[in-house]
Amino acid sequence: MNITKKLIGARIKSLREARELTQEALAERMDINTVYLSNIERGMANPTLDMLIRISEALEVEMWEIFEFGQEVSPKELRDSLRKLANEMSDEGKLKTAVRILKTIAR
Repeated sequence: MNITKKLIGARIKSLREARELTQEALAERMDINTVYLSNIERGMANPTLDMLIRISEALEVEMWEIFEFGQEVSPKELRDSLRKLANEMSDEGKLKTAVRILKTIAR
């Protein structure tokens, strides 16, 4: 499963819950199936730009707020993301720089 889709879905769910909306109520506002909304929230569906616009309008938030999901990430997901990035780095110089930056931040 794509971590970004999962994060976006978790953020949508968080925004929905903050507005005390059920999935049914939000799906009705958007005129979509509740199962599809559930799949979006679980990161199982790939919403189009048009769908993301409909979601932001139904939640009465700006589009960028859907992508503001830094606080939605668990420590495990952050560690997994760091591992994945490190494994994908082929340039040794960039990898060394990343390690130095992380060491500086960790102090």
